[in-house]
Amino acid sequence: MTSIAQALQQAREQLQHSDSAQLDAEVLLMHVLGKPRSHLHAWPEAPLDTGQLNRFTALVEARRKGQPVAYLTGQREFWSLPLEVSEHTLIPRPDTELLVEQTLALLPADKPLQVLDAGTGSGAIALALAHERPHWQIFASDRSPECLVVARHNATRLGLGNIHFFTGHWCDAVADQCLDALVSNPPYIAEQDPHLVEGDVRFEPRSALSAGMDGLDDLEQLAAAAMRVLKPAGRILLEHGFEQAKEVCNLLKDNGLSEISSFRDLAGHERVSHARKTT
Repeated sequence: MTSIAQALQQAREQLQHSDSAQLDAEVLLMHVLGKPRSHLHAWPEAPLDTGQLNRFTALVEARRKGQPVAYLTGQREFWSLPLEVSEHTLIPRPDTELLVEQTLALLPADKPLQVLDAGTGSGAIALALAHERPHWQIFASDRSPECLVVARHNATRLGLGNIHFFTGHWCDAVADQCLDALVSNPPYIAEQDPHLVEGDVRFEPRSALSAGMDGLDDLEQLAAAAMRVLKPAGRILLEHGFEQAKEVCNLLKDNGLSEISSFRDLAGHERVSHARKTT
């Protein structure tokens, strides 16, 4: 019989070219066993049955070939919320929590606001906002029906009833609304960027990652839409690439928005830009 410790050691050897071999192995085994990490360390000599070992071995091999751990387990944590993900959705990343932080900081917490998360994917941003502000009405749009199935399921699992889901491209689905804020983490990678064929990214939906030759196509569409869908004094917050802040701020300015600023992530990169509709 193969023990937990032996299975993890074998997995680490198979995943030795990964920077996160130990973590990947533990997360995959936790998924197979349905146990927390503390169980792996408390019972290293506990044996795996044949079914458990076979499932773990298959997952480790898939990870060795590059499949993202989040897709193999079907789960990813964001804003301390356990989210389900699928191959149809972008994998939520810690950098995007800055978008949530700044949205919560800039908008009044005590008013019943209407906020759109455009291109919601797994629902990560919308769910985080709905969790923190249960009296807000959160709208979440996506043109992918498969993404919305995942997002709706996440909302149901988390018991969040203040989210309304719409199928449509960016703001088209809520064109009749008058929003207090528009937030989005749109595709912003240039179509020919070599990173698109490296690492976990190569398994994620290309439509959720790249947008035009310079990566600015969707950001431009959202900046233009802001003047149509925002109330006077409404705000737009956009996540973008770490070298795109200047271009995004120019897009916001060119579309008649003001009070433009950018916010830095934990690595010191300008990752989120913000503007306001003043008329």
